[in-house]
Amino acid sequence: MNDSATAYRVLARKYRPSTLAELIGQEAMVRTLSNAFATGRVAHAFILTGVRGVGKTTTARILARGLNCVGPDGSGGPTIAPCGVCANCRQIAEDRYSEVVEMDAASRTGVDDIRELTEGLLYRKPDLGRYRVYIIDEVHMLSRSAFNALLKTLEEPPPHAKFVFATTEIQKVPLTVVSRCQRFSLRRVPVELLVEHYRRIAEAEAVEAEPAALALIARAADGSVRDGLSLLDQAIASTDGRITEKAVRDMLGTADRGRVLDLLESVLRGEAGEALHRMDRLYQDGADPLLVLQDLLDLSHFLTRLKLAPEAGVGDPIAEGDRKRALPLAEKLTLPVLARVWQMLLKGLEEVQAAPLPIQAAEMVLVRLAYVADLPAPAELVRSLVTSPAPGGGTPMEAAEGPSANRAGGAKAPAPVEPVVAVAPASTAVGSLAAAAWVDPDRVTDPPTTNSVEYDPMPQSFAEVVALFDKRREAVIRTHLREHVHLIAFESGRIEFCPADGAPSNLANRVSQLLGEWTGERWLVARSESAPGAPTVREQEERHESDLRSEVAKHPLVQAVLETFPGATIAAVRERFALAEAELDEPRPDSEAGDETIMEEEDK
Repeated sequence: MNDSATAYRVLARKYRPSTLAELIGQEAMVRTLSNAFATGRVAHAFILTGVRGVGKTTTARILARGLNCVGPDGSGGPTIAPCGVCANCRQIAEDRYSEVVEMDAASRTGVDDIRELTEGLLYRKPDLGRYRVYIIDEVHMLSRSAFNALLKTLEEPPPHAKFVFATTEIQKVPLTVVSRCQRFSLRRVPVELLVEHYRRIAEAEAVEAEPAALALIARAADGSVRDGLSLLDQAIASTDGRITEKAVRDMLGTADRGRVLDLLESVLRGEAGEALHRMDRLYQDGADPLLVLQDLLDLSHFLTRLKLAPEAGVGDPIAEGDRKRALPLAEKLTLPVLARVWQMLLKGLEEVQAAPLPIQAAEMVLVRLAYVADLPAPAELVRSLVTSPAPGGGTPMEAAEGPSANRAGGAKAPAPVEPVVAVAPASTAVGSLAAAAWVDPDRVTDPPTTNSVEYDPMPQSFAEVVALFDKRREAVIRTHLREHVHLIAFESGRIEFCPADGAPSNLANRVSQLLGEWTGERWLVARSESAPGAPTVREQEERHESDLRSEVAKHPLVQAVLETFPGATIAAVRERFALAEAELDEPRPDSEAGDETIMEEEDK
């Protein structure tokens, strides 16, 4: 093996940022840490969270160098931009600085590891630098006992100690640990920033790369800088100095966007055979069926965006090439059709992932899409039953009455006794449904009208909404509304709430749908995590009952009864208006007798 091969460093390590200014896509964190260093308000513990490859460990190492950097002349202080040339910076970069302890919690999860760390911290000050920095990667892998052993030291550490934790699963870290740290959530890096970053690296490596090829790599990276650099490394190795879009597609196993768009057009035209042929060609050329369906899903989303905003995709290296073909197609399709395609592809994606043979599952998804391509939307079918002309003229209900006159002229022909059903191909499904609406005239009473549906009155409060679900016998949703909904805002036709633990994810959609069906008006129901909201209905009822019991217990008569009968308790409290309503159910000779009865009940 030659020296150049052994000395090679992958791009993810070669171009790892050495200062916070070199980090991309994390401006909020960089700004906060820069201000903290400038004002001398550097916390003793940090926790960095985010998906893989966005810079968590890199940030931890930059912090360690910045805290111990002394500058080229040895007189510098803590800085957010370490010099990289002093002895401390060089030793930390080479991983041989004794005051920076980097620990992998995935392999050292026990309480003994943490005890060894904390004991060494308490009895020995740093010999070389200002601070002893402990970097614990994948901190969520620590055991519960290890976390507990760390709490006291983390809350009141020595002045020379700093902790930096990194994790991809922040929800597994105890809140007692998170609350003792400054938390920074590193976000996924946008595609545009990744493309520009990879372009600069390709230029530094003297490699020519097509913008569309870099865009493919950036999208495949899914917001991770390291994932994209690994793919770029692979693309450079698989080409002869020029990275093309086709080469990257072959490497990733994705299909050409033009061919995927041809496949989508075949499906939308209802040509199942042609769609299966195109899918087979893509599969034989090495395309992954799952990735093909993901591309179809992406294209259906792009078509929907174009339908609503024709300028969508401007500036995107990949979308720009699809706009010319996709824009006319988006103009022809309706939003209900696009929404149906999206939902069926989304469901089909799950089937392909779980199928033993993904290609077969993908083909069945295409067959279903082609079958429903020329079917009208449900709203059109409903309208057609009322307004569409039936064969021979007139509406379906008029057609049900039979011909208006016989061939002799004038006299009404006898109505047919048997119902007439017309059968038509799928492309004329509306006409077939209209013809199928012919019925026996003897069975026709009053023709249906569009205003025959009786709606419930619009609820004017959230309590009325809960009562409506009780009236409609939607017991499960009523229970969630009572126990798992913290109301933030209520208007007639609009509800905003904060869900409690136990609330289903689709609660807002179901409430909006059912209220719309029952009231005949559109309801906007939204979940929000921005505000805690009011107590739940059940909490309000329990609080009201508790207050009522406390008030009754203070009454002198009640106290006298409780003292007279030791061990007695207040079993239930009936409010005054409830008693009054109960008394009204029984006839009384006059109102005065009713008043006396109520007072007697109150005395009791």
